[in-house]
Amino acid sequence: MTHWSHDAIFYHIYPLGLCGAPHTNPFDGSVAPRLRELHDWIEPMRTLGVNALYLGPLFESTSHGYDTVDYYTLDRRLGTNAMLAELANELHRNGIRLILDGVFHHVGRDFWAFRDLLTHQEASAYRDWFVEIDFSQRSPYGDPFSYASWDGYFNLVKLNLRNAEVRAHLFGAVQSWIEQFDLDGLRLDVAELLDLEFLRELRQVCKARKPDFWLMGEQVHGDYRRIANPDMLDATTNYEVYKGLYSSHNDHNYFEIAHSLKRQYGSEGVYRGLPLYNFVDNHDVPRVASILHERAHLAPIYALLFTIPGVPAIYYGSEWGYGGVKSDDDALLRPRLRLPEARVQAPYPQLADTLALLADRRHRLPALRYGDYTQVHVAAEQLAFVRRYHEQIALVAVNAAASPVELVLPIDLPNGTLLMDWLNQGSELIVNQGRVTLHVPARWASLLTRASAT
Repeated sequence: MTHWSHDAIFYHIYPLGLCGAPHTNPFDGSVAPRLRELHDWIEPMRTLGVNALYLGPLFESTSHGYDTVDYYTLDRRLGTNAMLAELANELHRNGIRLILDGVFHHVGRDFWAFRDLLTHQEASAYRDWFVEIDFSQRSPYGDPFSYASWDGYFNLVKLNLRNAEVRAHLFGAVQSWIEQFDLDGLRLDVAELLDLEFLRELRQVCKARKPDFWLMGEQVHGDYRRIANPDMLDATTNYEVYKGLYSSHNDHNYFEIAHSLKRQYGSEGVYRGLPLYNFVDNHDVPRVASILHERAHLAPIYALLFTIPGVPAIYYGSEWGYGGVKSDDDALLRPRLRLPEARVQAPYPQLADTLALLADRRHRLPALRYGDYTQVHVAAEQLAFVRRYHEQIALVAVNAAASPVELVLPIDLPNGTLLMDWLNQGSELIVNQGRVTLHVPARWASLLTRASAT
């Protein structure tokens, strides 16, 4: 039986940014119900065809959410656990699954166990909760000991995931999330750096509670199968395809993305059958509207995102063409957006209609969700491929050029078969000697199946 993630279209929200939370947690006992704003986003998500929501970090933290203070309590800048439960219920009632960020590699310096270490030092019962504690050195913060951090950021203290008490604390938190919020999955922060035995045990804990629970890990480099396999995670982020999608457009070089897709999903593809998490932007990288040299390439880049193997994700606001570039605190990537103003003031509001069309086609055509992948044409600004699932064949042709293009493409269907273009007002074409001649609009795509396909 196919896992539900193959049928998913994700929407990704960074809630501290979207809801306009203060950059620093006041820790003053006050609670602000900002999370309730997300109820207003449910209908726009449904309009886009979204059926899974990935919410960035939600639990009590010092600043950006990835410096956790308490895994069991919602960040007071967003609300309470009860408010998250209300949101989860409303999402599920609307057919939208809920995925949360699991930040298990490190914690913030305000995490209660690290505060105990600062207070009691060598006598602390929690000194083994952290990695490379050394009382013969001082930390960059002047602490009477040094410790391991994430990527040299000493406000992010590395957890010792081989410590049984640490694992029990984290697994207990995940189990409480599943119970309170009927959680459907986790996106694991910096999963490529997590202890492999921890990942194995986490899978067992989650699947025991909910057999169809989805585990997706953040991985930038290397072989995704190292952590995405039957013993650990269900999927990882697909940074290889992310990079190829935007640079192939900017460089007028579809050979790059074609190479990645063939390597990953072709007949000898290393990730065949693995529903990797595909995206064109997220909370850590420049928004696609800012990174593309030509805004007109937004349509073809999303056409690819929704038709290639893997699972597509939309980052909040990008469906309306909002841009954003990296800065010291990444605030421009994670902006405050309010409805309905965000839609009304959008720089490219019609893009949302394009995404809704692509999502509808993906939902209606199993070949786009489960099909294999065969390239049939690669040029500097054109890419065509076939997705086949059982008897259904979908031929996708994408044109990044500024002018329409005529392509003559092979398709394994009998002569005289009538084909319909699902992206261009149902245009119909005829198979002739195993080929079809089609005209692909400028900066757009064609999607052909048998005219009777449903």
